[in-house]
Amino acid sequence: MGRESIEEGKLSNPLLVKNIDSESQVYGYGGRGENSGAGNEQQSETFSSSATTMVVLSTLVAVSGSYVFGSAVGYSSPARSGVMDDLGLTVAEYSVFGSILTIGAMIGAVVSGRIADYIGRRGAMAFSEIFCILGWLAIAFSKVAWWADLGRLLVGCGMGLLSYVVPIYIAEITPKNLRGGFTTVHQLMICCGVSLTYLIGAFLNWRALALIGTVPCVIQILGLFFIPESPRWLAKIGQEKKCEDALQNLRGKNADISQEKSEIRDYTETLKRLSEASILDLFQRRYAYSLIVGVGLMVLQQFGGVNGIAFYASTIFISAGFSDSIGTIAMVAVQIPMTGLGVILMDKSGRRPLLLVSSTGTCLGCLLVGLSFLLQNLQQWKQVTPILALVGVLVFTGSFSLGMGGIPWVIMSEIFPINMKGSAGSLVTLVSWLGSWIVSYAFNFLMDWNSAGTFFMFSCISGVTILFVAKLVPETKGRTLEEIQTSMNRFSEKR
Repeated sequence: MGRESIEEGKLSNPLLVKNIDSESQVYGYGGRGENSGAGNEQQSETFSSSATTMVVLSTLVAVSGSYVFGSAVGYSSPARSGVMDDLGLTVAEYSVFGSILTIGAMIGAVVSGRIADYIGRRGAMAFSEIFCILGWLAIAFSKVAWWADLGRLLVGCGMGLLSYVVPIYIAEITPKNLRGGFTTVHQLMICCGVSLTYLIGAFLNWRALALIGTVPCVIQILGLFFIPESPRWLAKIGQEKKCEDALQNLRGKNADISQEKSEIRDYTETLKRLSEASILDLFQRRYAYSLIVGVGLMVLQQFGGVNGIAFYASTIFISAGFSDSIGTIAMVAVQIPMTGLGVILMDKSGRRPLLLVSSTGTCLGCLLVGLSFLLQNLQQWKQVTPILALVGVLVFTGSFSLGMGGIPWVIMSEIFPINMKGSAGSLVTLVSWLGSWIVSYAFNFLMDWNSAGTFFMFSCISGVTILFVAKLVPETKGRTLEEIQTSMNRFSEKR
């Protein structure tokens, strides 16, 4: 059996939130062994080249959950002043409210794989949306702080589940040659959720914004009745007839699914034989380089300040003397197209160049915002400082969306061997969520301490990211997983 068939085993590993699409984009994996004949390859491409109506519909229903993810992240920025005034929260109490989302996400992410394997991909999406709906309603009708915190925690739990199961489901239902493009819609919809929540929040109060958050949840739950379950999951639990029916539904009535059905059967057989390594096995010398790169990129991604800026963008604009509504609308105008540009360039320019450009941009953006606050404190250039802050935030947001937002997950999915992916994904994802919580909780305190110093610190961390990428991160574009892992393991042995 080809190594790529084994590679498909990643789809059952929990916490690999954003890496399934990456490998599909880069390598076009579809389960064919390297020794397959040209005739078989041509036949495979025939049945896997078209996007049927059912595949498109299923993807749209699934990414409704991605939108929920984004709206939950974007909520705390426009809602800040309303929540604090109506519930009488201090800065510390609102920091708890904003950051407890990531605690819930960690809880949801930890159990996501087991839930998705136990009740299926559709069942897991419905289960997660129940948490989100209850959470949004608790926030919308809260009269005291702890009730709002509970609602935010519930939304976080649902978000953690969705962050795993949505890309998994899309990767398992789409044709091989289209899998990468379809799974990147997950990332685009997260970005749309954040951006549109900023936009809507500029015109509505925080309770109405929370109620609107339930709309995509309901849409997904209703949509789940009209889409098929993942054929791979059905095959895994032994429902071969239902697997065949679901696959035929996805590929079209007249499509030849015999070869793809055979590949799914090989996938499930391989999965049963594959033994998953533990997290402790990661800390062997041969995995040192992979671990440094994978964890290092996540730490630098989070501590570069992205969640502080995303959660509290309106606070930054107000502190800088700029209109928070105009500022958030400008962020929307930058964020979505830059994310789309990053998707297009990822496999054209390569990972390292895009990461270097992205981290340089985030460094410059934070430097401009820090300079704005410094000049404001010195009572200099008062008319220029608000514009400088806006430009800095937009440069940071656009640059982060271009590369640092998604590429660390792509690289993480490429640098670990298949038997280590589950453990590596668990460790790296928990590091990412932990970093997210630390930054989102500490941001308000840092701003009260020294606004200029906060952004200069983020700028320095982005500067470290440039050096880290230039010295340690390998270029993985156009290389097979075996080539990447062999070169990295050889490097580790020399260390």
